[in-house]
Amino acid sequence: MILVELRKMVRSRRTWTTILLIDALPTLVAVLLAITDLGPRPGQGPAFLSAVLTDGTLFPLAALAIVLPLFLPIAVAITAGEAIAGESQAGTLRYMLIRPVGRTRLLVAKLVSVMSFVVLTVLVVAATAYVVGTLLLGKGDVTTGSTSISGTSLSTQELLLRTLLALAYAMLCMLGVAAIALFLSTVSESPLGAALGTLAVLIASTILLTLDAANALQPWLPTRYWLAFVDLFRDPILWRDVVRGVLLQLVYVVVFLAAGWANFTTKDITD
Repeated sequence: MILVELRKMVRSRRTWTTILLIDALPTLVAVLLAITDLGPRPGQGPAFLSAVLTDGTLFPLAALAIVLPLFLPIAVAITAGEAIAGESQAGTLRYMLIRPVGRTRLLVAKLVSVMSFVVLTVLVVAATAYVVGTLLLGKGDVTTGSTSISGTSLSTQELLLRTLLALAYAMLCMLGVAAIALFLSTVSESPLGAALGTLAVLIASTILLTLDAANALQPWLPTRYWLAFVDLFRDPILWRDVVRGVLLQLVYVVVFLAAGWANFTTKDITD
């Protein structure tokens, strides 16, 4: 079942169109930076964007900071929101369950497919950003390596390891989004409703993070630590928000996947 869902995901034209659209914005930003040689001041704009003018190898991190707050969550919400609700709307869910395919197995297969989409998207964006960044913006000083946010130099090995950790962290954050959307997909019979419900949660979280009156809620909001991967590039690494972000996303994953499983395995399938 998992292989079937993975083949559907890889062969879907919509999958590659979505990845292309997500990848287009960072590429456009790199082109504009190369042409104008004008970047935001340090501390302004997406993380690392002010540093890529002198070191294009950092552009994958800037690209991640560009797509993570909005474009990637939208794609994940739509993809995961359609997982169950899309089959129900198309009238194929009942026939899938008539076969010797358990509901838990189907739910797991859908989750694996969604996360495979996330991994594929993040890797494509990072790889494209590295190629475009090094070609258009150049590499840093090979003798001193890349510069951390703290101003110290990072070796190529250190930069690679921290970049991999940042990508893994972003994937975990999107797993939290997928868990919410998958739960709503088991509740709603409309994939659009599930996707919009997920986006409503994320938008509400983003808004509440800006309100002083919501201070008590902010540590528990799903988007609170999304950009904490920036702390991986300080010297020494500031682990506090990274660890909090990992634990928070694990809570969302466990709670919403459990809720989705409980609802789906007891739900009457009539369509």
